[in-house]
Amino acid sequence: MRDILLINPNSSEATTTMMVRIARAELPAEGFRVTGVTASRGPSMIVNEAELGAAGLEVERTWRDGGTAWDGVIISAFGDPGIERVRRTSRVPVVGICEASMLEAAFNGRRFGVATVTPDLVAAIDGRALKLGLEAHYTGVRLTEGDPRALAADPKALDEALAAAVRQCIDEDGAEAVIIGGGPLGQAAINLAGRFGHVPLIAPIPAAVRRLRAQMRQGVGAVSEA
Repeated sequence: MRDILLINPNSSEATTTMMVRIARAELPAEGFRVTGVTASRGPSMIVNEAELGAAGLEVERTWRDGGTAWDGVIISAFGDPGIERVRRTSRVPVVGICEASMLEAAFNGRRFGVATVTPDLVAAIDGRALKLGLEAHYTGVRLTEGDPRALAADPKALDEALAAAVRQCIDEDGAEAVIIGGGPLGQAAINLAGRFGHVPLIAPIPAAVRRLRAQMRQGVGAVSEA
């Protein structure tokens, strides 16, 4: 049995349950187990850089408290908070959903954009693309309107608002793949899959599972930033 730890840096247990369900659906029925752990401090949904910074410390604490009986770790918030700290002390692969989805979206030189709900995290998302060396492929962020937490609480409205942002990425920015940018947006990313014809929609949690499995097969341990 291969044991995967999924850390939800948001403090919502319901969000963790959703994330674990999505991660499990990407794995074989036998041979893998996903355990979700929810941040004990902080907001139910990270919406600005101060919260993202604080989440990094919470991710590190959660990792330290979680023991060592894991074969891989997923950090399931779109800013990948705490990923460098966890990687420095981990002997198993550690994957962030932002990093994994951006690398997958940019595969074979595709231009990609991000559709999301959090205007105060745009600079952080831009920074991840730059740090990963993907700025030449990155078309930027398109945002939904309104309060992010209120929108996330209305699944139907969230799906439609994100669909409009995805369409902007494609039609106005020339994106050849679009990421739904947010761990708590994981179900919306699944709901919208296949809706945009030949343009792939990248759901970050499944992308992280795929990247983690590839690293587990290769015997990758602690890794540096791409």
